[in-house]
Amino acid sequence: MEAIDQLERAFFLLQFGAGDFKVSVDWAIERLLLDQEGDDLDIALLAGETDSEEAVSLVRGIVERYGGPHVLDDQFAGGKYVASLHDAYLQGRECIKSLDVKFDKLNCNLDYPDWLTMLSRNCEYATDLSAFVEPFEQEFSYVAGLWSSSQSRSEFEAAYDRQVSNRHDVGNY
Repeated sequence: MEAIDQLERAFFLLQFGAGDFKVSVDWAIERLLLDQEGDDLDIALLAGETDSEEAVSLVRGIVERYGGPHVLDDQFAGGKYVASLHDAYLQGRECIKSLDVKFDKLNCNLDYPDWLTMLSRNCEYATDLSAFVEPFEQEFSYVAGLWSSSQSRSEFEAAYDRQVSNRHDVGNY
């Protein structure tokens, strides 16, 4: 399936309530226009979908069929979500306070993974203490960079070093 990575990115955002299902509908319409749906009825149905819950269900099915096994891994999706939030932060579409709320929710949804601990902590502290802004940004860049370049959770876990995260603390600046 062509351009499945675009649908995967949209799916990651939808899983965490941060996406717009219309992006997925547009993806399906484009597949139909380019005759790339391969007679997949779910893609045709998605192209005409107006209900967000139905769209998410169709997207899940399409991603399950055409995406890699990593796609339905919640931690992988969460990591890709963090990478997209980092891009939004750099572009000024997110701020530390808005990220704090999103990281809290993500941390809870993912059952508090080790790789999110320092990032979430530093973000929370940076909302009130300017001394934590730089450590937060360093950790955010580190974690988002690893997730951006990882093609699976295991690839991320092989590259992630908790000792690097531990250095992103106020006492180290």
